[in-house]
Amino acid sequence: MRISQRWMVVVPMVAGLQLSACAHKADTAPKVKPATVEHVEGQEVSRITLTQRAAERLDIKTVTVPSLQLTRSGARRPVVPYAAVLYDAKGVTWVYTSPANLVYVRHRISVDYIEGDQAVLTDGPPAGTQVVTQGGQELFGAEFEIGH
Repeated sequence: MRISQRWMVVVPMVAGLQLSACAHKADTAPKVKPATVEHVEGQEVSRITLTQRAAERLDIKTVTVPSLQLTRSGARRPVVPYAAVLYDAKGVTWVYTSPANLVYVRHRISVDYIEGDQAVLTDGPPAGTQVVTQGGQELFGAEFEIGH
């Protein structure tokens, strides 16, 4: 009976030591930040660089800004999906552009009017620019470190 009582003490101790060794290794692993935010010199915006995993988790989607489109007034204006338009606390309108893979920069726009799911702009990014249509709110939060 004494031998079985010893095993009842020894087995949990060995298991506990093994588990604590595993936990220690996990704590020493380098932590990778999902987003890096760098101020753009001379501007009021920052450049956000995401890891591939962060972009997948946020499910970032982009579209290319088309060439100028003819509006109902007969003027040629830039147009972006309304889903790309963000409003800050002061009511200023923005989109996030993607100048490179996994890199995003906030770009100020001026909306003339909304027609359906399109925002007709008086000023915005040039044709051919990638704009974020899904995940922009999360990029805004990352840029201003909201929720950290």
